Amino acid sequence: MKKIALFASGSGSNVENILNYFEQKSITNQYLILVNNQNAKVIEKAEKRNVPVLIFDRNMLNEGVVSQNLEQFQPDLIVLAGFLWKFPDDLVKKYPNKVINIHPALLPKYGGKGMYGHHVHEAVVANKEKESGITIHYVNENYDEGATIFQTSTPINESMTPEEVGVAVLKLEHLHFPQVIEKLLF
Repeated sequence: MKKIALFASGSGSNVENILNYFEQKSITNQYLILVNNQNAKVIEKAEKRNVPVLIFDRNMLNEGVVSQNLEQFQPDLIVLAGFLWKFPDDLVKKYPNKVINIHPALLPKYGGKGMYGHHVHEAVVANKEKESGITIHYVNENYDEGATIFQTSTPINESMTPEEVGVAVLKLEHLHFPQVIEKLLF
């Protein structure tokens, strides 16, 4: 059994998808979900599955509460699944090559501070890109600059809206993110 810490900020579609993936494969893992938004829908999804949740704010993060919880949990992997804050440098150093993120674009394009979700898709459409995709990467001290683990793309055309690009990219996330996590852990 592996221990996976999942950080999220919003709806938790990737978190739910990861939990479903391992459940369908009859792979039992232990999970801890860490959420920086007390109104995030991921909390309700976790509670329905009896998965422990730590809701935290910046003070708790800065005062070491998150770090202490991670130490107690002893994760095999830390997964940023729709987590919108910069991951703290001290935790990156504490868990080298154990923190991964999924980004809704083909890095190095459309990465960096403020480039998440619809902001990425709007930029891709505005720049008339012919493709978009996902990048799963290790987390380092800089936004979206860690070593790439996996990347795949989907074609897009001029008639697509940012929302349609987002739907296509989310399909890639849901298909590939759990598979990459499995490969890293097993």
